[in-house]
Amino acid sequence: MRRNDFPAEWHLQSGVQLTWPHEKTDWASILDEVIPCFVSIAREIIKHEIVLIVCKDAAEVRRQLGEVDESRLRLVEMPTNDTWARDHGGLSLPGSPNVMYDFVFNGWGMKFSADKDNQITRRLFEAGVFSPEIEWVDMSPFVLEGGNIESNGKGTLMLSGKCMLAPNRNGHLSEEAQKEYICSVFGAEHILWLHHGDLIGDDTDGHIDTLARFCAEDTIAYVQCTDKEDAHYEELRLMEKELETFRQKNGEPFRLVPLPMADKVEWKGERLPATYANFLIINGAVLLPFYDSPKDEAARKILQELFPDREVVGINCLPLIKQHGSLHCVTMQYPEEYIV
Repeated sequence: MRRNDFPAEWHLQSGVQLTWPHEKTDWASILDEVIPCFVSIAREIIKHEIVLIVCKDAAEVRRQLGEVDESRLRLVEMPTNDTWARDHGGLSLPGSPNVMYDFVFNGWGMKFSADKDNQITRRLFEAGVFSPEIEWVDMSPFVLEGGNIESNGKGTLMLSGKCMLAPNRNGHLSEEAQKEYICSVFGAEHILWLHHGDLIGDDTDGHIDTLARFCAEDTIAYVQCTDKEDAHYEELRLMEKELETFRQKNGEPFRLVPLPMADKVEWKGERLPATYANFLIINGAVLLPFYDSPKDEAARKILQELFPDREVVGINCLPLIKQHGSLHCVTMQYPEEYIV
């Protein structure tokens, strides 16, 4: 049995999954704010590839989307708890055969209900959304959220150890045991385990996609805090020092590209985890969360230099972070030939 490398996000995709907000989700009180954000994300994706939308009411979602390319739209009705497709979506590993791993999603360490969301990937297979050539693999009881695993597409993975070792995930397993398991499952040769970094208001215990992201085989973009008065300063400085120690498989250091620390955003007296690291790479474009700040354009410029062949599109994600996530958190990409 052959396994390819776990694909980097910039590899060719068949489509991106969104799980749509409805009145029974935590978005109930601000549906009028967040649905336009989801619509903006969906409409940008559909310009480049398929958008797969898991939803309560397909007719209502179609109405909200307006006129779009129907050939690139897939709507599937099923019960959902919430909308964080990055963490309840399947993790794809092309090879022979092509597989999709369905890890346990337990609401970020049993903080929130996830009984319906944990069944979404299996139900999508049952609904015939994915190619019959894709093998669905039940990975329970291991807990792994897509927001906490990054691949450079060449056998190197990056994860947050703080998240992986959190109680009520896989805390009964040692760090080394978890590393060995993840490497064996994904056929990885090299794993980078980040011990520092966390954003105030983040329910995920420090997901890697809020902090540091691969932008090329040898390049990592990361959140840098330069304001010593910011509560994040010490922890993100430790993260920066740790990233500086990371090495590629050939022993060379990574090219590290700092992203600006997003301006403080608060809602109901609580600081929210705004981050520019939570961008999504799709075919021909990069979707970047904006927060109505002058720093938005600075972040866009940096990513445009990192992805010169893709359009960098800013999307207002202030509504998303009111539930403590952002753009990458509500999406999950699938490789070419996965979605039919």
